[in-house]
Amino acid sequence: MIRLLGDLATMVACALALGGIFAAVRAARRQDAALLRQADSFAYAIFAVMSLATGAMVLALVTHDFSVSYVAQVGSRATPLFFTIISLWSALEGSILFWGWVLALYTALVAWRTPASLGALKGYALSVLFFVGAFFYFLLVKPASPFQLVSPVPADGPGPNPLLQNHWLMGVHPPLLYLGYVGLTVPFAFALGSLLAGRTDADWIKETRRWTLSAWIFLSAAIVAGMWWSYEVLGWGGYWAWDPVENASFMPWLTATAFLHSVMVQERRGMLKVWNLSLVVSTFLLTILGTFLTRSGILSSVHAFAGGEIGYYFLGFIAVTLIGSLVILAGRSSLLQSEGRLDSVASRDTVFLVNNLVLTAFTFTVLLGTLFPLVAEAVRGVKLSVGAPFFNKMTLPLCMLLIFLVGVGPALPWRRATPEEMKRKLLAPGIALLLTLIAAIVLRVPNVYAVLAFSFGAFALMTNLQEFSSGTLARMRAHGENAALALGRLMQANRHRYGGYIAHIGVLVMALGIAASSAYRAEYEKTLQLGESWTVGDYELRLQRVWVEEQPHRFVVGADLDVLRGGQVIDRMDPRMNYYAGRDEPLPTPAVRSRLSDLYLNLMAFDQSGTSATISVVTEPLVMWIWLGGMIVALGAGIAMLPQKKRGALRPARPAAARAQPQRELVSTGGD
Repeated sequence: MIRLLGDLATMVACALALGGIFAAVRAARRQDAALLRQADSFAYAIFAVMSLATGAMVLALVTHDFSVSYVAQVGSRATPLFFTIISLWSALEGSILFWGWVLALYTALVAWRTPASLGALKGYALSVLFFVGAFFYFLLVKPASPFQLVSPVPADGPGPNPLLQNHWLMGVHPPLLYLGYVGLTVPFAFALGSLLAGRTDADWIKETRRWTLSAWIFLSAAIVAGMWWSYEVLGWGGYWAWDPVENASFMPWLTATAFLHSVMVQERRGMLKVWNLSLVVSTFLLTILGTFLTRSGILSSVHAFAGGEIGYYFLGFIAVTLIGSLVILAGRSSLLQSEGRLDSVASRDTVFLVNNLVLTAFTFTVLLGTLFPLVAEAVRGVKLSVGAPFFNKMTLPLCMLLIFLVGVGPALPWRRATPEEMKRKLLAPGIALLLTLIAAIVLRVPNVYAVLAFSFGAFALMTNLQEFSSGTLARMRAHGENAALALGRLMQANRHRYGGYIAHIGVLVMALGIAASSAYRAEYEKTLQLGESWTVGDYELRLQRVWVEEQPHRFVVGADLDVLRGGQVIDRMDPRMNYYAGRDEPLPTPAVRSRLSDLYLNLMAFDQSGTSATISVVTEPLVMWIWLGGMIVALGAGIAMLPQKKRGALRPARPAAARAQPQRELVSTGGD
């Protein structure tokens, strides 16, 4: 019954998506509000049936209905309930089902939240969302159906991939990634909708600002959660390996970041229209490319799914979408003339343009390094490997330039900066850069890129904090407010601007964490006997016992170690090895003590008598700053998403004597 219900729901969703395309296009062409409401109804109906299909799959997983093909593939009676539920996205067919449900959710929200007054723009945007949905729902009907019948019905299943049931972050990282990936379909739909409707002004950007920001927040959080998962689970003591699937999530983040900065130029100056549309299309295509890479089976990665013929469908969809987007863009090229031009090199306009060029070069570099081995193998039959040395060599200079631009951008005004203004804004940040550079050299920071990251990071951090301090002081002088009230009202008056600055600070905190942990990473390994102590840096480790534990879904071997400092026990850590049925090699669960400097222990080997264990130790400073920086980024972007309050409502009533005085204009409390 569950299988038939899910199968029928996906077929109905596919049919509704095809009908929605025609309904939305018809409503757009006729500019008819009643027809537009009909198109909205298709969106709501698709969400309802996809929720039914997804709910049916979750029920099948929880009740261990092994007559359903996907449950037979990833289910197991021994798997804990939490990991049973999240196995919904642990393999190919379930991940496509979850993707389809998230897309249906976004489509319904767009139908609900977008005003009918946008007319043709809304209609064409919905038609694009229905088109993308029809492709994914078709996959669920034919090549990637999770509801196929299994006969004879097995008594049990193998359970999900052990890597996906070894840490709670697998319940967080994939949903965030899907919300980010799929959410980027919305700005793509509005971009094509604006071209089809002949509305190439900034209205489509204003309408999609929050959609783009929300998707960007989810994708940013997903990337950080993935780094954290890699750090906590894989046992190598790192958080980013330039894995092809990691790269697949990073590339659309880069282009989406470029778009979020570039749209400000279009809104203020009427420039970069073609550039912005190209960035939106590229971002969407990169999300589909990432989905193809993870689901086609052409990659060997801990993040990838086993593939099949579904890869050909994705290639076809990428080709159709790319060609269609280029045709639509070319057909409307006459409407995309820039209304302004760059007035000066020393301006925020120019910094944003350079920022976009650097982010685009970054994306191309990552794309080249990711796809080149695949192309070489397909064309010449030669297996090549492009690893971290290539990516680090090619991208670290770009990272340094981006950190510097994060500092320069907020300091410069739009259009043109005067020499006096540049001196006033850049003097303190320049001093911070120089002092940090001298300190890094004196302290013999071991890596030139770490020196640059610390120096440029200090420069950028000072310029962003300076924007807060100057605006706050201006309000305090003008209104007699205390610092906290002035800062709060300042951010209320321009949430977009100051939310962006907070996001900048988060990025800088992450950059400093990455630079410090990379430059000062140290790794050790030793075999300890029970009761034996080992001095590692500022710590002393003492092996207390080696133990085993039988759990329903795995067999665990662990080691308990006391952590001492100054002869006093300050912590106990228990790195483990986890043995899963059907897997030859154990999966590690490192023990991590996160402070200013992380202590990372991994159990490498053990004596079966329980008298000794081989322990790997990694010490890395400021790793916690990476996770903290990610939270600050999400906070800042979330503030930028909030509705802008009218400034007039924020100004307290002034005394009569003050009203008699002419009021000075406070440029620092104004717009971006």
